[in-house]
Amino acid sequence: MTSIDFYTHVADRLEVAAKLVAKAFAQHGSVRVLTPDPATTDALDRALWLKPPIAFLPHCRVGSALAGQTPIWVDHVDDHPGPAVVLINLQPMPPSFFSRFERVAEIVGIDEADVTAGRNRYRYYRERGYELRSHSLAPS
Repeated sequence: MTSIDFYTHVADRLEVAAKLVAKAFAQHGSVRVLTPDPATTDALDRALWLKPPIAFLPHCRVGSALAGQTPIWVDHVDDHPGPAVVLINLQPMPPSFFSRFERVAEIVGIDEADVTAGRNRYRYYRERGYELRSHSLAPS
């Protein structure tokens, strides 16, 4: 069954997403990031070219001709036609295909709308019996 980690109190969701992509890629070899819109997809795409500064994270969009050969997919398309071990969700709702993954990372920001959406996603997964873990990234 899919295990789900919630990262809460996140000031910069894209920075945390980029770090989680690097970690998941190193540990599991394949990652899918579901972004909420084209602008966020573009911003995360740029971030993955820059961070980490001493490494390269091979990534593309779902519809890319190279998607079948690329281990990291970043896109806002609510579909996932291929394999991946880890899903990082930046959308306000649980993705329709989340249960295909071994692990899901939910990133919850600090603004009220994001906190409310995060609570709703947590409740959704909990009511369906998924294993949930929470990690607060609030400053100490």
